[in-house]
Amino acid sequence: VQLQASGGGVVKSGESLRLSCSASGVTLANFATGWFRQAPGKEREGVSWISGSGEFTYYTDSVKGRFTISRDIAKNTVYLQMDTLKPEDTAVYYCATGPDDPKYEKNGRIWFAFVASWGQGTQITVSS
Repeated sequence: VQLQASGGGVVKSGESLRLSCSASGVTLANFATGWFRQAPGKEREGVSWISGSGEFTYYTDSVKGRFTISRDIAKNTVYLQMDTLKPEDTAVYYCATGPDDPKYEKNGRIWFAFVASWGQGTQITVSS
């Protein structure tokens, strides 16, 4: 399993970026896929995840209404559209796959503790 995150960069507050998580050796439609981030000096934080079917999505409170997760089955890729970026969004962003089980939809936050495969991160820096 190989996951590759890309699309990071340096932007100003209020601007947008789209991250991509491309996969090889695994079919993302068979797994839930999510995004984490880790800012300097802070713990890793679960940001968003999408079910294998694409029908369920979860967002941590701080990004609700600003970030949108989606996927392209044909490209075996999951995206994170990030709008209205804020300086506090500055972090290294990682994608990961985990269990595709409806039980996690009851409390989406729990899913982040069960991820199995990680990709390399991509840096996002948001200046004020």
